[in-house]
Amino acid sequence: MRFHATAAACALATTFLLPSAAQAADGTFAYSFQSRQGPMTTVLTDPPSGQCLLLPEVMGPDADKSAYAPRNETDSVAVGFTGPRCAGDGFAMRPHGGAMSQRVKLRSVVFS
Repeated sequence: MRFHATAAACALATTFLLPSAAQAADGTFAYSFQSRQGPMTTVLTDPPSGQCLLLPEVMGPDADKSAYAPRNETDSVAVGFTGPRCAGDGFAMRPHGGAMSQRVKLRSVVFS
């Protein structure tokens, strides 16, 4: 999967055009991951805007798999990345219900 330049440009432009008072994306961002106990889902609530967020469940020394099946229920565009620190292939998810399949893998995300 390749990062779409248009989606990236929109997400970045929105990030820089937001007033400084907008500190967080309102809502939740859910994703699934494989744990020692089996598949689990977790949620980020009101994540900060304009910051690359590492998904802790897939970043530790025991984490050998990526998160998958992200769902964006925030009021902001979410751009997920296959690598840590918002590196690798990226994909944009629209606000209020943008979702990706279980085949989509991610390790970090940024909100506009």
